[in-house]
Amino acid sequence: MKYVFLAWALPMGLFWGWYFASYYNLASSYFMLSREGNNLVFSVYGEILNMDPAGIPWLIAKTCVIDTLLIAAIWAFRRRREIAVWWRKRKGQLRDSPIGASTLAGPIPPAE
Repeated sequence: MKYVFLAWALPMGLFWGWYFASYYNLASSYFMLSREGNNLVFSVYGEILNMDPAGIPWLIAKTCVIDTLLIAAIWAFRRRREIAVWWRKRKGQLRDSPIGASTLAGPIPPAE
């Protein structure tokens, strides 16, 4: 699963790093990190997709959110047993005690 996270996070980090560096013109000496480079890339994508180039970053952001939710759902499905135990502990349904599973039935009344 760590490779899936890596294959997801690396392109996201590279793209969004480039996007914000070029959007805010952080390195004007290098063309691809300049605002003109950003405008050129999205105008080419706009011509290919036949749409307004200003809307493309929002489409990419929506896609990244959907991808993130999909990866999180896969991770949660694979860890569903650990998450269920954590949730029960959080809700107070499962108590840590040396008695074990008998504590799931409820509190033990005091002895007389």
